[in-house]
Amino acid sequence: MDLNLRGKLALVTGASKGIGLACARQLAEEGCDLHLAARTKADLEKAKESIQARHNVSVTIHPVDLSNGDSARSLAAACSGIDILVNNAGAIPAGDLQAIDEARWRQAWDLKVFGYVNMCRAVYPAMKARGKGVIVNVLGAAGERPTWGYIAGSAGNASLMAFTRGMGGTSLVDGVRIVACNPGLIRTERMETMLRARAQDKFGDPGRWQELIPVNPPVGTPEQCADLVAFLASDRASHIAGTVVTIDGGAAHFAGVL
Repeated sequence: MDLNLRGKLALVTGASKGIGLACARQLAEEGCDLHLAARTKADLEKAKESIQARHNVSVTIHPVDLSNGDSARSLAAACSGIDILVNNAGAIPAGDLQAIDEARWRQAWDLKVFGYVNMCRAVYPAMKARGKGVIVNVLGAAGERPTWGYIAGSAGNASLMAFTRGMGGTSLVDGVRIVACNPGLIRTERMETMLRARAQDKFGDPGRWQELIPVNPPVGTPEQCADLVAFLASDRASHIAGTVVTIDGGAAHFAGVL
């Protein structure tokens, strides 16, 4: 299926690794020119090199800390004319209410929750003025299946689900679509970090994290998420707005799965 994305300009945040990098690669595969944003310049340069080694697209990198609202607005200005925004930056730590103190909680939400809000606020007016544009928010399945052991992430992702639905429910009148995907456990460095925290709580030994990797259903891959993001960003999904699509192998409906 041709997604008709060739020649589109996309900005992907958190694009240096994991799901963000997979999204960037898939959009490049579809012919999109790219802006890639993340905190670490060296990682962005590696991402750019790996993409341009395989695809004839332009790639511009932006080392930036999106927990700062001014930085988010500056990034949006530097990427004027984008057709697609993929909000993906952010990593909220695992832990219960007492484990995640106020400072760490605020720090995590500044990047993921307010970072997404700030980026949407910054790019939406230009998309509305052109009468076209797509924003895809990469969230997390804990937002619809909250747990005590991931309380900050559960609450943050749930708020972004409501944010996506609230904006996307009316944005089509401006020619703009806002959608989201909710990945479950995905095989990334982030997965290992989260499972190490759970292993510490459960076994008192973070080194036993691999014992907590689900097998039924199995964990997903960044590429599976990227395929969904590319479809949602395309005109093939032109009547999908204000929707949150879960991609977790059915884990949210499978009792007993972490």
